[in-house]
Amino acid sequence: MKNTYYDLVNQTFDFPQDGFSLKNNRLLFNEIDIYELIQKYGTPLKLTYLPKIGEKIQMARKLFRDAIQRYNYNAKYYYCYCTKSSHFAFVLNEVLESGTWLETSSAFDIDLVLRLHKLGKLNKGITIVNNGYKPLQYIERIVGLINTGFQKVLPVVDNPEELELYNQLVKQPKMTIGLRMATEEEPNFEFYTSRLGIRQSQVLTFYKEKIETNPKFELKMLHFFVDTGIKDSIYYWSELKKGIRTYCQLRKICPTLNALNIGGGMPIRNSLGFEFDYPYMVNEIVRMIKEACDDEGVPEPDIYSEFGKFTVGESGATIFSVIGKKLQNDSEEWYMLDNSLINTLPDSWGIKERFILLPINHWDNEYQRANIGGISCDNADYYNSEAHNNQVYLPSYDHDKEGPLYLGFFHTGAYQEALSGYGGLKHCLIPSPKHILINRDYHGDFVDWEVFQEQGADSMLSILGYDSPYAS
Repeated sequence: MKNTYYDLVNQTFDFPQDGFSLKNNRLLFNEIDIYELIQKYGTPLKLTYLPKIGEKIQMARKLFRDAIQRYNYNAKYYYCYCTKSSHFAFVLNEVLESGTWLETSSAFDIDLVLRLHKLGKLNKGITIVNNGYKPLQYIERIVGLINTGFQKVLPVVDNPEELELYNQLVKQPKMTIGLRMATEEEPNFEFYTSRLGIRQSQVLTFYKEKIETNPKFELKMLHFFVDTGIKDSIYYWSELKKGIRTYCQLRKICPTLNALNIGGGMPIRNSLGFEFDYPYMVNEIVRMIKEACDDEGVPEPDIYSEFGKFTVGESGATIFSVIGKKLQNDSEEWYMLDNSLINTLPDSWGIKERFILLPINHWDNEYQRANIGGISCDNADYYNSEAHNNQVYLPSYDHDKEGPLYLGFFHTGAYQEALSGYGGLKHCLIPSPKHILINRDYHGDFVDWEVFQEQGADSMLSILGYDSPYAS
């Protein structure tokens, strides 16, 4: 009896599970035969399964809808998509078709909004929450939206200087704003308080001195953001309680305040052993807000969430070929990939983010411990630990007799392209991989197409100035 890779996975996890199954010893991702895509397009490649985006949005809406009904909550829930998690047009198309609102983070985000409006993807009645510390260019673009008739632009004020610029630049006699409350960071963090927002102890004073006395401003939203996201921890519940308490205090003196933006995203699966009780978390959030408002005698606020990674993360996958094996000592065998992990999955290198790692084929082979190496010359270009067991096991194989081994990193749809600068300059001039979109047609059949080709040398050399007069 041989211990196959399938035996290892089946004994360790509940498998098959949502989004992952086997057919003829080949991995299916959301029922997509990845092996067939590899034969058609080659590797390395990135893929986006578009229907997953709408599924996640509807999932969150149902969770909050059920919780609101359960606790007789007398306000509404609104889903905002954080554009920073993925700016690609095909992602925004899916998001907007699901009727979500948008949350922006930078000046060029506003240009993206204007382009979407020009294309007929959104109208001037959509709610747009503007977050972050705002340089003048960002503020001017926000003001441009307001002054050209976008009706529900909601800048979340970070500091007094920002507020004064709106006062000077916005032409309308009145504008709605939000106010960001700074949260405390986790105890093991390098500093105590977030650099963004107004200190909690100063929120009421800031409102009384800067907003209440100015008839131009109408405060609609209190916003807070927990960087580690929504999770069942003492830290998260403590920060949530602070945010709710501040809302109640502020609502007593500000009758226009009617929204609480809970910020921070819900987690996505980063291992086959991932466990997170989504209904419990959402129920607790709604219950805590409801009970606090009842105790303080203030109306419940509309609840806004800003979900980026949760929206798009599980739609993505990144596929490599193992192009060689190297045994560097008695116990360390390296599987060398046909691209760089630093370039293609920068979170795995920069913040040690874990993704679901699974082989595409050879599931019926025996397994062995392995380290995964990228092809750049950087010592840090590797992946050798999984969230569940601190090491990686993969099928052993003989390339000459059995053909290549293909590996997939799954749930890579958020941030990786933006952080790596998709299509720009790359470490060691290793190109960005091709990108495949997958959707279902009206019959439910899969349709795939190549949206971006693998980056060529000419594009990099042009960026580096080799086409300019300075190169001659």
